[in-house]
Amino acid sequence: MLPMPGAPSTTWSHYTARMKAALEGADLRVCVAFWLFGLINNIFYVIILSSALDLVGPSIPKATVLLASIIPGLATKLVVPYIIHLVPYSLRIVIFATLSTCGMLVVALSPSGSDAKSVAAKVAGIVLANMSSGAGEVNFLALTHFYGTQSLAAWGSGTGGAGLIGAGAYALATTTLGFSVHATLLASAVVPLGMILSFFALLPRGPLKAAGVKGVKYRSVTAEDEQEGEAAVDGTEEHAGLLDQTCGPSTASAYSNTQPWSTRSWSELKVKLLRTRSLVVPYMLPLFLVYAAEYTINQGVAPTLLFPLDQSPFKHYRAFYPTYGAIYQLGVFISRSSLPFFRVRSLYTPTFFQVANLVALTAQALFPYLPTVWFVFAIIFWEGLLGGLVYVSTFAAIREEVPEEDREFSLGATTVSDSGGIFVAGLLGVAMESLLCSWQVRHGRDWCRRL
Repeated sequence: MLPMPGAPSTTWSHYTARMKAALEGADLRVCVAFWLFGLINNIFYVIILSSALDLVGPSIPKATVLLASIIPGLATKLVVPYIIHLVPYSLRIVIFATLSTCGMLVVALSPSGSDAKSVAAKVAGIVLANMSSGAGEVNFLALTHFYGTQSLAAWGSGTGGAGLIGAGAYALATTTLGFSVHATLLASAVVPLGMILSFFALLPRGPLKAAGVKGVKYRSVTAEDEQEGEAAVDGTEEHAGLLDQTCGPSTASAYSNTQPWSTRSWSELKVKLLRTRSLVVPYMLPLFLVYAAEYTINQGVAPTLLFPLDQSPFKHYRAFYPTYGAIYQLGVFISRSSLPFFRVRSLYTPTFFQVANLVALTAQALFPYLPTVWFVFAIIFWEGLLGGLVYVSTFAAIREEVPEEDREFSLGATTVSDSGGIFVAGLLGVAMESLLCSWQVRHGRDWCRRL
C-alpha cells in the first residue's frame, strides 16, 4: 500500500510539536538540578571502572572492580526503598555526598600496588562510594515524582552524560595532562559538593514543602504548585517521602495508628513487598534483562572482539576495548537524553534486540563473520542506544501507569533491576572472557593475549 500523501509531514509535525511543547514547559532550574544529580550520582561509578586496571593491576581480573562496584549498590537497592522514607530528602543528600567523598578519599589515599592490603583498602572505598550511588538512584528517581516528566528526562540525560564525562575526564587527566591516578581520584572527591549545591541552592523546594502539608492524598506536585507551597509552608520542612504519611484508602488499614509500632511496620513492609511483586513483569524484568545482556557484552565479550591491526584503525590491540566503551557510552547518552522526544511503549521489544546483540557478538568472537571492525562499532553503538532507551522508558512508564499513591515507592524500588542485571553480567563476564579468549587462542587467534 502506498503511503498517504502528506503522512511524512504529519509525522514530522507531530514530533516538532512534541519537541516544542517539551522545551516550552520545562523549568530550567529543575532540569539543571536533576541533570547534575544524574551526572554526579553516576560519575564515580564510571571513574572507578575507568581506573580499574590502574587500581588493581593487570594480574587481577577487571571484573573484580565491577563486582566491588555493583554489589554494594545492589544490596543498597534491595533494602533502601523500604526504609528511606524515614529520612527527609535534605538529610539524604548530605549522607550521599558524605559517603561518596569518603569513598573516593579512601581509594585515592590507598597505597599503590596490587598486594592484598592495598586492594582491600581500595575495595573498601569503592564499597562506600557505590553504596551512595545505589541509594542515590533510589532517592532521585523517587524525587522525580514531585517534579514531573522534565525531571526524569533531565536525570536520565545526566546519568548518560556521566559515562562520557567521567571516562573522558579520567583519560584526559591521566593521559593528556599527565596527572597521577591518585591525584585524579583525589581531585574528584570534591564533586559531591555539587550535589549539595544543586539540591539546596538550585532545585525549587516548593513542591516538596507543598507535598508535606497537603495531607494524606498522594499527588505529584508540579511547578504550578511551587509558589503556593513556598508561601503556605514557610519555615516548614519537606516531608521525608510520601510513604511516611498515612496512605490512601487502599492501604489505610495497614497503617492504622491504633496498632503497635512493630505491627504497623510489618504491615507497611508487606504492602510494599506486594507493590514490588506487581512491578516485576511489566517493568523490572525487561530492565534486568537488557542490563544483563549489555554488560555481559561489555565485560565478557567486547575484550575478545579483535581484528588484525592492519585491518583496523588502531596501532595496538589494547585500543579496541576503550574505543568500544566510548562508543557504547555515546549511545547511552543519546538515548537517555531522548525521553522528551521519543520513548518506547513495549519494553520487551528493545530487550529482545539487546539479547540478539549478545548472541550476534558472541558468535563473532567464536566464528568471525563480520568483515571489518566498523560493523562491531555499529552494533556496540546500537547496544548503547537500546540500553539507555529501556532505562528511561521504564521509569517513564511507571510515572504514567502506576497509581499516584504507589508511584514514589515504585520509582525507587525498580532501580534494583539494573544493578541486578549488572551483577549477573559481572559473574558471566568473568567466565565468558576467559572461555572466549581460550577458544580464540586454540583456533590461531591469540590477539586477546596481547592486550
